Amino acid sequence: MPTYTVFAQTGRLSQAQKSRVAAEITRVHNEQTGAQTFFAQVIFQDVPQGNHFVGGAPLAADHLFVHGQIRAGRDAATKRLLLEHMLDAVCAAAATEKVRTWIYIVDLPPAQMAEYGHILPEPGTEAAWLAGLPEADRVMMESTGKAH
Repeated sequence: MPTYTVFAQTGRLSQAQKSRVAAEITRVHNEQTGAQTFFAQVIFQDVPQGNHFVGGAPLAADHLFVHGQIRAGRDAATKRLLLEHMLDAVCAAAATEKVRTWIYIVDLPPAQMAEYGHILPEPGTEAAWLAGLPEADRVMMESTGKAH
C-alpha cells in the first residue's frame, strides 16, 4: 500500500543504513496508520552527483528526499503525525540532519491501486478485506518481509 522512494546521492547510504531506514519507515507507517507491515515497500534510488538540482543549481550539500505514496482516506492529523515521526526516524537511521531531509506524502485513491493481485481496500477496512481474500494469497502476503 505505501511505497516510499528514498533518493540519496550515490554512496551516501550504506547497506546497513538502507536497512535501518527501510525498517524505520515500515515501523512508523504501521504505527501511525495501522496498515500491515507486509504492504510497506521502500525503494532506494541512488542519484549521481550533479543530477539533483535545487533552485536551478546542482545540490552541493548532502540531502535525503523521501517520496511516499499512501492510500487516500486518512485525516490531516494522522498524516501530520506520520510526517513528524517519519522525519525523526529517517534522520536517526540515516545519521543526517532534519534540515537536509525532505519528505513528501502523496495520497492515491485505493480504488486506483492493485497489489498482490487485488484492488486495495479503503483505510480502516483492511481486516475484512484480508479475510475475504483467497487463503493462499493471504498467507503469501503475511509471510512477506519475514525471515524464512
